[in-house]
Amino acid sequence: MVVMGRRRGIMSERLKEELAKELGFYDVVQNEGWGGIKAKDAGNMVKRAIELAEQQLVNQNR
Repeated sequence: MVVMGRRRGIMSERLKEELAKELGFYDVVQNEGWGGIKAKDAGNMVKRAIELAEQQLVNQNR
């Protein structure tokens, strides 16, 4: 879900930044860019984005 590099990302830059702040590695993003984060952090960010999307779907269907 988080696509870096040549392809346009699915997540907005704002959402990625908010997730990085929530998960505690935004300082790395600020200092080193997205390429500086650990694979585990990237995976956790994708997992959290999926959780948020699923919550939105549930709320829409109520």
